[in-house]
Amino acid sequence: MNPDEQAVLAAADACIEAFGGHDRERYFASFTPDATFVFYTTPGRLESRAVWQAEWDRLVAEDGFHVLQCTSDDRRVQVLGDVAVFSHRVRTRSASHDGEVDSDERETIIFQRQADGAWLAVHEHLSPTPT
Repeated sequence: MNPDEQAVLAAADACIEAFGGHDRERYFASFTPDATFVFYTTPGRLESRAVWQAEWDRLVAEDGFHVLQCTSDDRRVQVLGDVAVFSHRVRTRSASHDGEVDSDERETIIFQRQADGAWLAVHEHLSPTPT
């Protein structure tokens, strides 16, 4: 794995670890302010990090949403200049007022190298893993 691939994988790992620990601040710090999000659990594209943060906060306040664990496998990093595609299979355990839920999903996160060399996510797309 070359240095850029390693750096992207480290950025992805930090994002996944923060999400899995329900660390809102660290998770959202993985994304640029203008990042977009496509989740099969929401009716439309979330047009910015702030929109997803507001939805997260709503889920916490209204549903008792809390991420308990998140693991990643079947990982691939494709670096295309200053853009990289990270795809993987993600398994998440979360809780709400209705109890605990296990999710098995496929996810693609697009990263962009920033002026300071850091890799931040600019898009996240999540879909259920076919059964």
